[in-house]
Amino acid sequence: QVQLVESGGGLVQPGGSLRLSCAASGSTFSINSWGWYRQAPGKQRELVAVASVRGVATYYADSVKGRFTISGDNAKNTVYLQMNSLKPEDTAVYYCNARGPNNWGQGTQVTVSS
Repeated sequence: QVQLVESGGGLVQPGGSLRLSCAASGSTFSINSWGWYRQAPGKQRELVAVASVRGVATYYADSVKGRFTISGDNAKNTVYLQMNSLKPEDTAVYYCNARGPNNWGQGTQVTVSS
């Protein structure tokens, strides 16, 4: 099992930035890639970005391309999601997923509003 702790969410104005972090502990050797997902009220959870276990981005949803960047620090077993030029439609609970063991973090709320 891998335990994931997310942080970095909050309230930000449109056009602002946030950086989410997801720190892993436990059986981290079983992780083969990372994913960030989000779920807005009344909507299904959607995949936002994927990175290899070394933190190299391999996928972005069309809605966040050019604005979000996924990266990782292998030594710290931590993955990040840098979110720039935030829009109100980015408002959601963001979840980190350790692929392989398929463990999830508790989620962190991101609210984009003026």
